[in-house]
Amino acid sequence: MRPILLCLLLAAAPVPAQTAETAWDAIAPMLLEGRTPLPAGEAIRIASPYRTENDARTVIGIEAEAPGGRLIARVTVVLDENPMPVSAVLELARPEPRLAFDVTFRINGPTPLHVLAETADGEVYLAEGFVKTSGQGACAAPPGTDPEAALARLGEMSLEMTPLGAAGRLAALAHAGPEARLGIGIRHPSLSGLQRDQVTLLFIPMRYVERLEVELDGQPYAALTGSISLSENPEIGLNVPAGTRHAEATMTDTEGTITHAGKDFPGY
Repeated sequence: MRPILLCLLLAAAPVPAQTAETAWDAIAPMLLEGRTPLPAGEAIRIASPYRTENDARTVIGIEAEAPGGRLIARVTVVLDENPMPVSAVLELARPEPRLAFDVTFRINGPTPLHVLAETADGEVYLAEGFVKTSGQGACAAPPGTDPEAALARLGEMSLEMTPLGAAGRLAALAHAGPEARLGIGIRHPSLSGLQRDQVTLLFIPMRYVERLEVELDGQPYAALTGSISLSENPEIGLNVPAGTRHAEATMTDTEGTITHAGKDFPGY
């Protein structure tokens, strides 16, 4: 099942709210499709705050490295209690031994966090965590920017390359090796469909980053499938070969808007 269709199905389906376990029990069968996940152990590392400082903009970092010479093909991040639990799916164009990335999420309330790493040969590793929040109810919070200003710059992107082990968003997942961090900032309101216009009090229609595709030196590298869990003006970072000389990003949102950005990196 395509990740974006799965996100929409899970957003529309009623999920019992009695316990966090019940929420995951409803989500897991659709993601696992009959497979039995293996305990992640050291295969998955999660870098997330014990408690969010800003529910609407919380950085979560993931590192997946499968044992036994297996290759990572896809990683799925699930915020169980968010209105759209399947919050981000990152797929590699060619499976790699390791994948590290970070995303700015909006987290609606205290929630278990599940991360699934799928290998090229069909194995699935599962890691769990928990994120406490500050009680701000991020998914229904009004947009932080003026709607007209947000639409005027919608889809603008910035690309930056930094050493993977430098102090910053992926420092906790730094890994010895010839890698760098490609950071992509996207101008987008990431409208959740749960927010109200502060004048009319009508709900603002849902609109978010549906797909972000990344090419390195002219070759497909990775693709992110998004959800309403992405923060306003989301930022995404991922590990890339340090020898990368050029990166391209293509964003598609749920209204069909497509934008592109590219940048040369002669120093890497």
